[in-house]
Amino acid sequence: MSTDTSASARRNTTTIAGNAIVRVGPVNPTVAQALSEDFGSLVLPAAGSERDAFLSEHGQSIRVAVCSGKIGVDSELMKALPNLEAIINFGVGYDATDVAQAAERNIPISNTPDVLTDCVADTALGLYLMTLRSFGSAERFVRNGTWGSGENFPLATRASGKRVGILGLGRIGQAIASRLEAFGCEIHYHNRSEKTDTAYAYHRSAAELAEATDVLIIAAAGGPQSAHLVDANVLSSVGPQGFVINIARGSVIDEAALVNALENNLIAGAGLDVFAHEPSVPQGLLELDNVVLLPHLGSGTHETRADMAALTLENLRSYIAEGTLVTPVS
Repeated sequence: MSTDTSASARRNTTTIAGNAIVRVGPVNPTVAQALSEDFGSLVLPAAGSERDAFLSEHGQSIRVAVCSGKIGVDSELMKALPNLEAIINFGVGYDATDVAQAAERNIPISNTPDVLTDCVADTALGLYLMTLRSFGSAERFVRNGTWGSGENFPLATRASGKRVGILGLGRIGQAIASRLEAFGCEIHYHNRSEKTDTAYAYHRSAAELAEATDVLIIAAAGGPQSAHLVDANVLSSVGPQGFVINIARGSVIDEAALVNALENNLIAGAGLDVFAHEPSVPQGLLELDNVVLLPHLGSGTHETRADMAALTLENLRSYIAEGTLVTPVS
């Protein structure tokens, strides 16, 4: 007689109490407050002896982990939680979590899709305009008094009517494309597979997409499969008149290759909201004036963060009550 040891089977045995829920790392303040006041959840200490002691005492009893997309539940932590049943993720990205181990153990993961699509797409559009039109440099030009001294600001690049390549035509990529259509842009894209519901031009690789377009916008999901997808070869295909915009994950770009391309004018410029080792930004990028740098604020509006918090808590409540997630990662 076989015994079902999956997470779903364990879920149905007992009610999930507060000490079976753990908060991993910093999370949205609304979520953190609800976890404490409404659920009485545990809080995982930072790495070190205190965490080791915590896991020794509570690791066996924890059944649900709540985390941000930036922190996630990594391989080591997941192994220390043998009875983990579900991972509730604040954010659309979940690449910081060991997805492969979660799949092996039948641990479902939720994220917060859709509610942040518009704000992230707006951020991409803002970076697009700032980067091509040099608005960031122009603003500094006024602030530091250079304009007042009588000097003229250098000419920039027209933003309308460009051939734009979207690397990753998911929800966010599609929203970016729709916005750029209003600027008269010609949209191209690369996905792991060609879409049948769009008239945009499909390209079989990131390098082919970069070669065919003026601006490469990265909207691909993070994780091992997309790590360094935009490498030196792709950047070479972008070319000295081309631009790169990244609102996805810093890991998608080979950051050292990007710095080299910018320093040696192998590409014209870049607009970046994400970096490989946040909040650390390579000194080479900080010193360049043809780069726009943002502090990973893609979804950073009051409205969107409230919606993300509500969806995160809705997933948690649904799992506790019914054993199902509202927005599971497929």
